[in-house]
Amino acid sequence: MSKVRYGIIGIGNMGSGHANTLKSGAIAGAELTAVCDGIESKRAWAREKWSDVAVFEDSASMIASGLVDAVIVACPHYDHPSEAIQAFAQGMHVLIEKPAGVYAKQVREMNDAAAASGRKFGIVYNQRMNPLYRKLRELISSGELGEIRRTNWIITNWYRPQAYYDSGTWRATWAGEGGGVLINQCPHNLDLWQWTIGMMPTRIRAFCQNGKHRNIEVENDVTAYAEYANGATGVFITSTADAPGTNRFEVTGERGKIVIEDGKMTFWRLREPEPEFNARNRTPFAGPECWKIEIPDQGPSPEHAGIIRNFTDAILSGTELVAPGEEGIRGLTISNAIHLSSWIDGWVDLPLDEELHLAELNKRIATSSYRKEAPAADASKPADLTGTF
Repeated sequence: MSKVRYGIIGIGNMGSGHANTLKSGAIAGAELTAVCDGIESKRAWAREKWSDVAVFEDSASMIASGLVDAVIVACPHYDHPSEAIQAFAQGMHVLIEKPAGVYAKQVREMNDAAAASGRKFGIVYNQRMNPLYRKLRELISSGELGEIRRTNWIITNWYRPQAYYDSGTWRATWAGEGGGVLINQCPHNLDLWQWTIGMMPTRIRAFCQNGKHRNIEVENDVTAYAEYANGATGVFITSTADAPGTNRFEVTGERGKIVIEDGKMTFWRLREPEPEFNARNRTPFAGPECWKIEIPDQGPSPEHAGIIRNFTDAILSGTELVAPGEEGIRGLTISNAIHLSSWIDGWVDLPLDEELHLAELNKRIATSSYRKEAPAADASKPADLTGTF
């Protein structure tokens, strides 16, 4: 194969963005050959915009056409796993938009299908391409920060007014979206939280407030506390109603702390590891010598184009994936655990009890304000949704 022919499932905001990236010629070895969408107005728009791209009503027809080698799944959250599973069964390489899905059980099934297919599987975690977070991961994995002791991420610059939530009946509903700020705005942050430090929590206690300062049924204000196997702790705070918001990620280790804020990274580096200083020091109120280091600008982030380029290279030449699709379950598991902790008002241990989470989610779907005109969903899973967003 000398070129990857892409088909896009769903041409809403993200799908059309990926289409424009592919059509721009920015991705060597890739071309857009087909798109599909269940909404006629979207299909008409696509035909007018890209006269040389085949347009289909559904993904099955697009895949069966023989015009595509890989698909980008950019439909609503609940459909990501089912669309991916169908594509793997037909021999497609699959790149899914975030989140990997709404609940871990369906994502685990998708991961199994990917493994059985032998095809490339990626997720659009474009923030893994951001040089700041790549540098943070490098400094931690190399041991420069020492063993992690604490993480704090306050990510409240996801401001969304009521008009945003009113722009679609599916928005901020349990049946339409499966959650609020955690499932829509924060998947990248939750992924980076575990990816940069290289470990998952062992248990989580969280508090979610639904519809705080907004007329919505899902969470838009969250405070979560995490514990790790090595004794480290973490706090994750997010909101869509703070103005102005904050984006500050702080990681403390035995050799100092690193802070990412306002697009800059600062490393407060201890001259010696804190445990060593503490063991030899005999002076009350003394502290280890610390150097403030401004990490040089790491350059621009290639964002979404970088992920598509990396995925294309993986198909054509076996390049290692920056964001393997199988890893989408990690950030989603943290999201599910935060939800579940708030729902049951208690601690949640990881590995996650996926059946309990799904049962609690289905309770909220049953009373959700969103109603799609379709046959009732099987009681074992949330309603299947179609369309674009």
